[in-house]
Amino acid sequence: MAMRPLWSLLLWEALLPITVTGAQVLSKVGGSVLLVAARPPGFQVREAIWRSLWPSEELLATFFRGSLETLYHSRFLGRAQLHSNLSLELGPLESGDSGNFSVLMVDTRGQTWTQTLQLKVYDAVPRPVVQVFIAVGGDAQPPKTCQVFLSCWAPNISEITYSWRRETTMDFGMEPHSLFTDGQLLSVSLGPGDRGVAYSCIVSNPVSWDLATVTPWDSCHHEAAPGKASYKDVLLVAVPVSLLLMLVTLFSAWHWGPCSGPHRRSKQLWMRWDPQLSLHKVTFSNLISTVVCTVVYQGLAEQIHTAQIKFPSSMTHLSTSGLMNPLPKKHKVLP
Repeated sequence: MAMRPLWSLLLWEALLPITVTGAQVLSKVGGSVLLVAARPPGFQVREAIWRSLWPSEELLATFFRGSLETLYHSRFLGRAQLHSNLSLELGPLESGDSGNFSVLMVDTRGQTWTQTLQLKVYDAVPRPVVQVFIAVGGDAQPPKTCQVFLSCWAPNISEITYSWRRETTMDFGMEPHSLFTDGQLLSVSLGPGDRGVAYSCIVSNPVSWDLATVTPWDSCHHEAAPGKASYKDVLLVAVPVSLLLMLVTLFSAWHWGPCSGPHRRSKQLWMRWDPQLSLHKVTFSNLISTVVCTVVYQGLAEQIHTAQIKFPSSMTHLSTSGLMNPLPKKHKVLP
C-alpha cells in the first residue's frame, strides 16, 4: 500500500538530519510556475513527497516506486502536475496561491534531502492612467513656459513601482522636474521647443509592467484660433446676457403670477356678493379656488379681475347678518 511508504518517508524527515535549501519563485495570476526539485549529484531518488507548508499544510504530490500521484484533496487539486524529474508544476495560478512549499526526497541509501521554496503570485499590472494638470503662471515663471504636473495611477494593484521616461529621438537634457509620492507625480517645465515631447509613465511589479504616454504641451497651450473667440470672450458676453434674462423672467413671474393658472393662496380678499349685502371677508384657505383672470382696460387705466370660485359640495350657502343667501357663481374682486 502507498500509506506505509508515506509514513516511513515522514519518519525519515523527523529523525534523520536533512539538508534544507531555500529559494524564491515569482509568477503572476493566470500563469503557471514550475517548482524544480533540485538534488545533489549522484542522489538517486527512491521516494519523494511535495507539500504546501503555508498558509496551510497540505499534501500535493508523491513519488513511490516509480509511480507519480497528484490526486490529493488540496487547494491545488486538478492544478498540480508532477513531472518525471520530480519537479512540480502549478497552474493556472490564483491570487491566494502564494506560500511556502517543500519537497522531501529519499535516495536508495536512505539519505534524505529537503528543499524549501517560497512562491509569490502577483497580479498582472494594468495600463496606468495619466492625467495632466496645468499650474497657474506667476511672476516667477519664465515667459513662454508652462509648468505642468503629470499624475500616474494604476488601480487595485499593490507592490508596484512608478517611473517616468521622456520619449524623444534626440536628448537635449531633461528639463527641470521633480518626483513626488513615490514617483506617481512628475513636475515638468515646458517651453515652445517641447511641443512634440511625450512622457511615459511606466508601472511595474516583479512579474509584469505596462505604460501610458501623453504629450503635455497639447493640454498646456490653448491658443484661440484666428477669427474665433476664446472662451474668455464668450464668458464676457454670455454671463451678462444670462443675468439679464434671469431678471426679466423673475419680474414677469412676479407681475403675471396671479393670472398664470390655478392657485390656492391663503390671503384675504374683499368680495361683493350682492349689491344689497355688505362686504364680506373671505379667506382662500377655506376655499378650493380656481382663478381665471381677464384684463379689461377701461380708459387704459383700470384692471378688473374676474374670479370664479368653486366651493366644496358641503358648503352651499353663507350666513350674513342672520340671513341665508345662496352664493352666486361669479363675483367681481375689488382692487
